[in-house]
Amino acid sequence: MVLSDGECNEGSTWEAALFAAAQGLENLVAIVDYNRIQSVGRTDDLNGGASFEDQFRAFGWGARTVDGHDFSALLEGLHRMPYRSGRPSVLVARTTAGKGVSRMEDQVLWHYRTPSGDDLRAALEELGVSPLKSKNERLAA
Repeated sequence: MVLSDGECNEGSTWEAALFAAAQGLENLVAIVDYNRIQSVGRTDDLNGGASFEDQFRAFGWGARTVDGHDFSALLEGLHRMPYRSGRPSVLVARTTAGKGVSRMEDQVLWHYRTPSGDDLRAALEELGVSPLKSKNERLAA
């Protein structure tokens, strides 16, 4: 399962985490996208800065943190599971929201804002990506 760091503020997430550990669900894997931004602010400010790795371990999970932009680190982390025999595993992926787009990178505003056409064009240009053609443009080609 994939979780956001903001989603980890929900009590139901921790109830499920506790249940999974109590049941010894060794094949259960969670990946937490820890981009440090939630809809209303910074995750660490809102949750007191507690480590997700430490929190999941306290709930009986095996845990590891990696650079979420490093595909090799992600794959290695997945291949090393389970981190703790007889327990679920969580891979905390430290990421940067909007990475690669200077006007959006690590900005709370862009966590929930829809880009305008100009914003999208500028972002795609900065990333060196061509916009997708619409169905009508593809049919005309």
